[in-house]
Amino acid sequence: MSSSTKKRVTRGRSARAAGSSAAAGAGVRTAGRPARSLLVALGLAASAAGGWAFLSPGPAETTAAQPAAVVQSLAVKIHRTLPHDTSAYTQGLLWWNGKLYESTGQYGRSDLRRLDPETGAVEQQVDISPAYFGEGLARVDDRLIMLTWKAQRAFVFGLERFDEQRTFRYEGEGWGLCNDGSRLVMSDGSNRLAFRDLRTFEELGDVAVTLRGFPLTQINELECVGDSVYANVYQTDFLVRIDPSSGRVTHYIDASGLLTREEARGVDVLNGIAFDPGAETFYITGKLWPKMFEVTFE
Repeated sequence: MSSSTKKRVTRGRSARAAGSSAAAGAGVRTAGRPARSLLVALGLAASAAGGWAFLSPGPAETTAAQPAAVVQSLAVKIHRTLPHDTSAYTQGLLWWNGKLYESTGQYGRSDLRRLDPETGAVEQQVDISPAYFGEGLARVDDRLIMLTWKAQRAFVFGLERFDEQRTFRYEGEGWGLCNDGSRLVMSDGSNRLAFRDLRTFEELGDVAVTLRGFPLTQINELECVGDSVYANVYQTDFLVRIDPSSGRVTHYIDASGLLTREEARGVDVLNGIAFDPGAETFYITGKLWPKMFEVTFE
């Protein structure tokens, strides 16, 4: 299944200002038609479903007529702010054993790194071959699995030394990846989440993601938390919480306004979600962002 379009804006340029001219720049990735925010991508569907009411979170009460349409609204509460490397084009983010692990993208700049969550400092880093565009990241026991965008390869690294151990092959694009405890969940930029074997990376099945009955595309970075999957929606300032058994979006999380206007100059989009089960908090950031935030969704 082919994914919807995805663009990567070059370092030092604002995604909002890049526009059509960015397609010709270095570091831009495209797969057909122009990438769009959710508001544009679902514009026609919104009109058919009653305009803005389709896109807004709406009431939490379930109705007998449209039980699947209920989407609860959550806000971001910031508990702590820490520095984030502005050269990091964040693709994947995860928490394990008191540390943050981050995968970054762009050809010639992709790497895997371990961060100190108290200071944001990079403690360990390994570069990826310039031939590959790094993508999402997941942990399986003592291994880290890092996707690539178009190369149809997932690299497996040792958790401690970042030693490359093997390579998995897959079809299609790689965007986000997380481990729900029994399988891997993978996104490819479409409205599809694929389920994969933890050991072999073999595809086990998939589910179509819907928001109020309509396909939700541009699903990017993933974080598995309990029975839910949290996801960035590419080129938007919000996240969604997905029920992977049905594919239904159950919660909408508005993460706009995290950076000041001055901080947002020259950065790219919101991306990166990690969950600390001990503190029950999330870490979120963005591509080339100067800050990372420890938050809860309320």
